[in-house]
Amino acid sequence: MNKIHTIAAAALMVAGTAMTTAQNPFLQPFDTPEGTPPFSQIADSMWTPAIDRGIELAQAEIANITSQTQRPDFENTIVALEAVGADLDRVLNVFYPLLSAESNDAMMEVAMSAAQKLSDYSTSVTLNGDLWKRVEEVYNRRDEFDLTAEDAMLLQKTYDSFALSGAKLEGDDRESYRRLSAELSELTTRFGQNVLRELNTYEIYLGADDLEGLPQSSISAAADAAAAKGRTGEYLFTLDQPVYMAFMKNSSRRDLREKMYRLYTGRNTSGETSNVDILKRIAELRLEIARLLGSDTYAAHSLQRTMAGSPQAVYALLDKLRDAYRPALQAEMDELTEFASGLEGKPMQIMPWDYSYYSNKLKAAKYSFDEEALRPYFELSKVVDGVFGLANKLYGLSFTPAPDIEVYHPDVKAYRVTDADNSFIGVLYTDFFPRASKRPGAWMTGFKDQYITPEGTNSRPQVSIVMNFTKPVADTPSLLTPYEVETFLHEFGHALHGLLADTRYSSLSGTSVYRDFVELPSQFNENFLTEREFLDSFASHYQTGEKIPQQLIDRLTASQQYGAAYACMRQLSFGYLDMAWHTITEPVTDVVEFEARATDGVKIFDAVEGSLTSPQFSHIFSGGYAAGYYSYKWAEVLDADAFAFLKSKGLFDRETADSFRRNILTRGGTEDPAELYRRFRGQDPEIDALLIRDGIAVPSEPAVARPARD
Repeated sequence: MNKIHTIAAAALMVAGTAMTTAQNPFLQPFDTPEGTPPFSQIADSMWTPAIDRGIELAQAEIANITSQTQRPDFENTIVALEAVGADLDRVLNVFYPLLSAESNDAMMEVAMSAAQKLSDYSTSVTLNGDLWKRVEEVYNRRDEFDLTAEDAMLLQKTYDSFALSGAKLEGDDRESYRRLSAELSELTTRFGQNVLRELNTYEIYLGADDLEGLPQSSISAAADAAAAKGRTGEYLFTLDQPVYMAFMKNSSRRDLREKMYRLYTGRNTSGETSNVDILKRIAELRLEIARLLGSDTYAAHSLQRTMAGSPQAVYALLDKLRDAYRPALQAEMDELTEFASGLEGKPMQIMPWDYSYYSNKLKAAKYSFDEEALRPYFELSKVVDGVFGLANKLYGLSFTPAPDIEVYHPDVKAYRVTDADNSFIGVLYTDFFPRASKRPGAWMTGFKDQYITPEGTNSRPQVSIVMNFTKPVADTPSLLTPYEVETFLHEFGHALHGLLADTRYSSLSGTSVYRDFVELPSQFNENFLTEREFLDSFASHYQTGEKIPQQLIDRLTASQQYGAAYACMRQLSFGYLDMAWHTITEPVTDVVEFEARATDGVKIFDAVEGSLTSPQFSHIFSGGYAAGYYSYKWAEVLDADAFAFLKSKGLFDRETADSFRRNILTRGGTEDPAELYRRFRGQDPEIDALLIRDGIAVPSEPAVARPARD
């Protein structure tokens, strides 16, 4: 037994005195099909001991590295450090996905207490002077080692993670960094929990006279929800995303739309779950940390390891898109105002709670298109078949239900994923429906990353996609809107990025890539929504079996450009707001005034009193996208360019798809993403394809220069 295992075993004996293997499944490898988590064996009381034990073992492994007498080299320092914390990761890779998808008060308490411990552990690693000296020496001698491209990237990432996390700090600055990091970790956790807790408090009961304009699917779901609460004859609406969106698009009651809008956009602005003071402090803490580490702003610090590289490059992209889409937005809003005025027989001023309603009606009038008319053709089980079939046509993958693999909720399904040669690719979990224990939105996560063991075994990943789709009601199955199908395609793109990973190191595997590159596979997948060849493979009426008519496909395709300028400006407003919070040079006192100033250049409506984005902006205040929300638009440039290239070869061209798989999906973060993209595309991305796709430019127009990238 080598030294690292000797120390780890000793730590295990200490930690194990409080719990036995029989009590806690995290004390040994999971004895389950494909090594998947045994969810039913995990009690809430087990999380904290398992996390504590994982930290103890990781600390022992760090001590083993720093106590070596051998001169630091790539294997005994960088690769050894990559292996540190495997036991801790195994716990956290189960805990955090469940915290988002199947949470409870006990788990939230665990998260709060663990945040401090994990922050302390993380800073103890990055501020370990002896460890840093070894990493720095290996980095300075990197030309002496025979490193592959992946090895070189791991070394660079390891060095940067230390350098950008305070390793070079000394004396009081080190202690300041430790204190600030701990507080930041605690506050970001609290922010996310407040969003979930307040969302779950909203129950809006309506009567039969309040349902004008709503589709039967919304009415039936609301009736079932109220009945489940013992209030038969009433209709229960919540602020869950699919419920809220359907209401705002279809309710003809302007007073109720305004009420719903004010409730939705006024969340987390007051009371016990207010995030106002928390987010101000988060932004202030990030600024203080950035300054400690030598940057003027947090964005300048954070963007060092991105494709953009600097705040200037981000603003260059945001400004370029703002200028390109602004004239189109004005034309869209003028047309919508005229339409609404004609519909109501009086001059109308479009308010934010009016946009979805009148926009939906104008879309139907222009294209005879109604999303609700397409629901019957998008029955969930058929959509699943279609999305899985897409991966089969492009990459040769197969998805087989795996009832022997345990799931964490009855709504969840598990699949074994295999390649064209029947080799095992990984496990995919699907979790489609909203519930009180799940946060809103949609996301991809994983219970285990892919990596190659020291013995050469390719340890395959376990990936989960989580959404909040319209639930089935009575004898009607779950029928999706085109937007929900697009969401499925998006998250499935992330899942493929994780499933098809083929790298040596888990920290470079799958979606562990630059933040402004990670959305390429997901947004690339969205493009298939309007492709007839794809839709014909699965879209049929759930009652009659009729294929989706060509007329509806044409209308869906035409309608995709409808409102493109509005959608772009809305995304840009989030990007500008994010950058504003992370380019501050002094603390913010007035959140309302700050938010209005940050988004003034792309605002669509005047501010509504009591409505704020920042207190609910989980992406940037608790979700890892601080100074990174721009990456969705950055990735749109990439995905539009990449998909246009695929279509030029043929929608399901296997040679091009294999190139996308080989150069993008399998390589994770092992190389510079700009180089990976050039290898697939043959050139750098251009913005032209995005403008053409959105109807802002036409193919015959001169090319528009792509955004500057430092």
